[in-house]
This record gives sequence, structure tokens and C-alpha cells, in this order.
Amino acid sequence: MMSRIKGRDTGPELSLRRKVWALGLRYRLQYRIGPTRPDMVFVVAKLAVFVDGCFWHGCPLHSTMPKNNRDFWEQKLQRNRERDVENTQWLEAEGWRVLRLWEHEIEASPADCARRIVVMLGKVEESKA
Repeated sequence: MMSRIKGRDTGPELSLRRKVWALGLRYRLQYRIGPTRPDMVFVVAKLAVFVDGCFWHGCPLHSTMPKNNRDFWEQKLQRNRERDVENTQWLEAEGWRVLRLWEHEIEASPADCARRIVVMLGKVEESKA
């Protein structure tokens, strides 16, 4: 079953990428930085953007625990959250800035999420975003 789960090019990722591209910003996809591959990377600005699915990354608002194989899922999802923290800390220690966006944030307003990227890049062009 898990082999059928998309690890990239999810709906929220594509929605965010379209908004960011429309703003004229260019990025790398799944660009390896040490032990991690952020969903979007702005290499020159050293900004790593992750699109975190509410289920897989343990969103405090929307994540629910499956009833079947509960022990497996608790360990799996806990390890995902720990890995997110480890990767963020590693990137920051290497001088990268990290932006983690929840799936539900992008679904609610991809434009607002794109604006957050613009602000972090230091290109505060609110009229365009």
C-alpha cells in the first residue's frame, strides 16, 4: 500500500509551485541537501521549503491515527515527526532557512503560502503576490 503513496508532485505541491512560478521565482525540486530533499529549494537564498502532508507529518489540527495496526502507525508517524525536526535542525546548522508548510495551509490559500516564500526570500513585493 505505501508504495502507492505519492512522495512528490502531490496536489498541494503542484498548487504551491504554480503560484511561486507565476511570481517569477525559480527553484529546484527535490534537491538533495545533506540528508534531506526539500520539496522546493532556492539554492542562492539558502531557503528549503517542505510541503508536509497533514497525515504523514502529524498535523496537530488534522492528523488522525488509523485504527488498524495502531502500534505500527504510532511508531511510523512519530519517526516521521522526529525526522522532520532532525532535518530542520541540520539544515539550520548548515546556514539554511527552512519553511515548513502544512498541506491544509496550501489547500486553503496557495497564494498566501507563496507570499510567505516571497517574504523569506527578502523579495517583499506584496502587490505581485
